[in-house]
Amino acid sequence: MVARRKLLGASIAAAGTGLIAVPAAAYELDNPPEPRLALTRLMSGNKRWVRGEPLHRDPAADRRRRVAGGQHPFAVVFSCIDSRVPPEYVFDQDLGDLFVVRTAGQALDPLITGCVEYGPAHGTPLVFVLGHTGCGAVRATIEYLEDGLRPPGQLDRVVAAITPAYQMAKNSFHQSLSRDERIDATVAAQVQLTVTALRADPVIAGSGAMVTGGRYSLTTGVVGQVQA
Repeated sequence: MVARRKLLGASIAAAGTGLIAVPAAAYELDNPPEPRLALTRLMSGNKRWVRGEPLHRDPAADRRRRVAGGQHPFAVVFSCIDSRVPPEYVFDQDLGDLFVVRTAGQALDPLITGCVEYGPAHGTPLVFVLGHTGCGAVRATIEYLEDGLRPPGQLDRVVAAITPAYQMAKNSFHQSLSRDERIDATVAAQVQLTVTALRADPVIAGSGAMVTGGRYSLTTGVVGQVQA
């Protein structure tokens, strides 16, 4: 226990203002790490995913037993429902490592906000909003706003939730932008707006959790951080 605390303290001290490489041993902590170290851990996992070099872990049955009695996730990942963007894969994390909340296009409402709040309210130090290139929910929003194609059923609620991001991104559009480029610009705007909204949430702000976000590339696997 003492050795683990010393290792964590050394890692935090070395963190400074940027991301650092964290020894694998630092991942085995009794409690969630400090926010910046949590972010480093998340992004280091994405680098492993991109390289195709996941951590070697204990057998699945052992992992299930290890977390059956309790959980201490180090991050909440709020992501899209897209089947190609599973956060545990994208960030190379294990059972019990992440709280995951998923909606189409990271559409946010009071119920979903409550789900995101659950982690920080229970000591999770990081909330990461994860958008991705080629988002179908954003495409549906743009097809409605630009082409008048109304989505079926309750999907119009998703479009309504993403529309402010389109309006924000539209300020930077120019005629040469392709539809795919407009989608990706709207995804970035949606991440920015969602991060801003969650930072202002009293439960999350009161917990001291860090809120940040990024955009995942379906082709490269890289999560690039989005400034908000």
